Amino acid sequence: MTSASPAVRNGRPLSGCFAPPGDKSITHRAVLFGLLAEGTSRITFPNPGEDCLGSLRCAEALGAAVERDADGWTLTGAGAHMRAAGGGLDCGNSGTTMRLLTGVLAGRPFDSRLEGDASLSRRPMARIIEPLSRMGARIESAAGGRPPLHVRGSALRGIEYDIPVASAQVATCLLLAGLSAEGATRVRLPGPARDHTERMLPAYGVELEVVELEGGGRSVTLPGRAELRACDVRVPGDASAAAFFLAAAAASPGAVVTATGMNLNPTRTGLLDVLAEMGAEVSLSRVRSEAGEPVGDVTVTGPHRLRAFDVPPEWAPRLIDEVPAWAVLACAAEGTSRITGAAELRVKESDRVLAIARNLAACSITARELPDGLEVTGGRPRGARIEAHLDHRIVMAFAALGASCEESMTFDDVSSVATSYPEFFPALAALGAVVEDHS
Repeated sequence: MTSASPAVRNGRPLSGCFAPPGDKSITHRAVLFGLLAEGTSRITFPNPGEDCLGSLRCAEALGAAVERDADGWTLTGAGAHMRAAGGGLDCGNSGTTMRLLTGVLAGRPFDSRLEGDASLSRRPMARIIEPLSRMGARIESAAGGRPPLHVRGSALRGIEYDIPVASAQVATCLLLAGLSAEGATRVRLPGPARDHTERMLPAYGVELEVVELEGGGRSVTLPGRAELRACDVRVPGDASAAAFFLAAAAASPGAVVTATGMNLNPTRTGLLDVLAEMGAEVSLSRVRSEAGEPVGDVTVTGPHRLRAFDVPPEWAPRLIDEVPAWAVLACAAEGTSRITGAAELRVKESDRVLAIARNLAACSITARELPDGLEVTGGRPRGARIEAHLDHRIVMAFAALGASCEESMTFDDVSSVATSYPEFFPALAALGAVVEDHS
């Protein structure tokens, strides 16, 4: 359905169960760790979007052997025999692919060129270039530290590095570089950030030392050169993908929606805390552990009315990708809601602060841009034509908002949804929204 031009409006109250696609962050890591490992790894239920497929294609270009079937991918790693790609490594729209792969390649004995689409080519890479250069890496970029990146393979040395802003991508990039570096690599994150790398690397035979710091940050140390051994990963459902349907349910009185098999990693569940604060009923069931991650079913019931809530800035890292979904909640809340501490939104696939505010205004909702966040006053949203800015999360957020509108929500372009959730629109329709071809 993403190849057409869908229009979304309300139908019956949203209800039912859905299985979110595999977690993007974990899928990226499973592919790249599998590339580095000796032996064959099995990745079950990986994210099927173009971003993760881009990581898989890059792994193949670097020497991994991949077999695909209905349930996932079998990947035989290149390990110490990783080879230079025959041409540029196309990272598509995926900043995760580019940042993590740069760490993988910085210490390899060959040169690489990493490139991406127009959107990725505008995204900042200086945040990894600077610390990698301290490790001895040689990386050339376009103006302003932007892609394409030319990585000249070099001998690396471990460093201690305090990351200015808590970023799991930066930390993982440096730890991956540390796998081929002489001496220990230690990164310190000043606040909460995703910890999938720390949870997964030990399963691949890499020992890490993790120390919790005041303020929710942590220090992660990789002792020195390390070899990975293959392992199997069952990828849990992506919390960021599920967020749009859970937010839509919370914004619809009487709606009851369940996300099955969702990742419940505490670094990823900030939106669930916000839902509860705003008055939605959130319940968990069948909680278990898979691939070192807590997993369970999450049911959200929409209350008669949501209440406004100011998200504390220290919560922002735990729901940075869910802020577009948060905007759906804020529209339905009584009063004005705010989120701050989210300056990272300005340098995602789009400037999400600007994109959300302008599109909300088109939907007759009062929204104000803040330097590091948004302020949204609840009201009655109207359907409008949405400028997607080639950003999958903007499309999915306003489609979720459209599920509560009498008038249709339409889009200038929905192709970006394929980067993370190709079956998003059919899933939204199955829960009760009216999704029509608007070509």
